[in-house]
Amino acid sequence: MNIRKIITFTEDIHSEGGRPVDPPARTAVVLAVIENPWAGQGFVADLLPGIDEAAPKLGALLAPRVVEALDAPVEAYGKAAIVGLDGEVEHGSALIHTLKFGDHFRRAANATTLLPAVEKRAAAGTVFDIPLKHITDATIRSHHQSIEVRVADGPRADEIVIGLAAAAQGRPQARLAPLSTER
Repeated sequence: MNIRKIITFTEDIHSEGGRPVDPPARTAVVLAVIENPWAGQGFVADLLPGIDEAAPKLGALLAPRVVEALDAPVEAYGKAAIVGLDGEVEHGSALIHTLKFGDHFRRAANATTLLPAVEKRAAAGTVFDIPLKHITDATIRSHHQSIEVRVADGPRADEIVIGLAAAAQGRPQARLAPLSTER
């Protein structure tokens, strides 16, 4: 696996709807810009060797970094794979939709739910939203949120941006009734 760069950032929301958010609502994102393991090979029928090579390493690399960047217990989480224009969406999906990748984050976050995801093919600099949901109960509406992300120079045509996002809370000022009230 060839990594060109890793990007880490946090967002702290101090005010929402004209009201203070105390403590500030924190979200962290870690992105790895990697060479697409299947770049230049044409159609590859069996993606498993590339998955086995890259996915566990990416999960082990990114999960502790995003938890550390959040610097608080993880309550919501999500993942992303943005494939450069010469790749297939399936290339990104192959790397993030495997337990070999996701279980690293589940263990680090003490999570049990499936990780929500965004995956698409895009040019460098494309803005994308990483969806987040609660780590143990995907029906908790307050934690349905997303964070907008962009890598100015990636993914290049032969690259994939792989990312993890974590939030220390639900949406700031969340006040929707629980899903159970509608059943």
